[in-house]
Amino acid sequence: MRILIIEDEEQLATAMAVVLEKANYTVDICLAGDDGLQFARTNLHDLIICDLMLPFIDGQTIIRTLRAEQNPTPILILTAKNTSDDTIRGLDLGADDYLTKPFHTGELLARLRALSRRSGQIIPTMQLTMANITFDPQTLRMSTNSAELQLTLKEAQIFEMFLKHQHQILSKDHLLEKVWGYDSEAEANHVEVYISFLRKKLHLLVADIEIKTVRGLGYILENKQ
Repeated sequence: MRILIIEDEEQLATAMAVVLEKANYTVDICLAGDDGLQFARTNLHDLIICDLMLPFIDGQTIIRTLRAEQNPTPILILTAKNTSDDTIRGLDLGADDYLTKPFHTGELLARLRALSRRSGQIIPTMQLTMANITFDPQTLRMSTNSAELQLTLKEAQIFEMFLKHQHQILSKDHLLEKVWGYDSEAEANHVEVYISFLRKKLHLLVADIEIKTVRGLGYILENKQ
């Protein structure tokens, strides 16, 4: 499960990430509201932890924007003790739960487990298609009418990005930031390796689509000519 933390207190965000990673979650961190909203829009995350008081774009605006865009990702808001009105507004805007600072890590994990169970009941699997290829983000399977292949997590995250941005050029830097995280030590050759893996699997499925290299710019998913 992949979690996005939008929290401007870097020490707190890092501490939460350590706890969540020990619990086998994959974590991305954004320290500002504008970056957080951009990350949240990728739909790569299963849950979002969002502070209300953020620089550039506040948490309420993030929640309002995501829900207006029909983004169903469960959101747990973080709030200070003296901001009950803001908490109520956040919940009214579409957040799913809240946690008051300071909090115990056990309570954080319990609330995330509860949201995960709840989201599993109410959020349908949204399959993505292009030409003769179908991708299921929940099972990480790429298929045609006659065959299917299992993708690794990184392959699935990259392929999902391409399917959600069909016929658009995605740079290596963009893919690195969205899939590995802006503070990752991954480099451009990591993207190249996973693009190669995806191309091989598309070839095995006799796909009518392909990932093309746009020299100097990045990659694009297009129909075969």
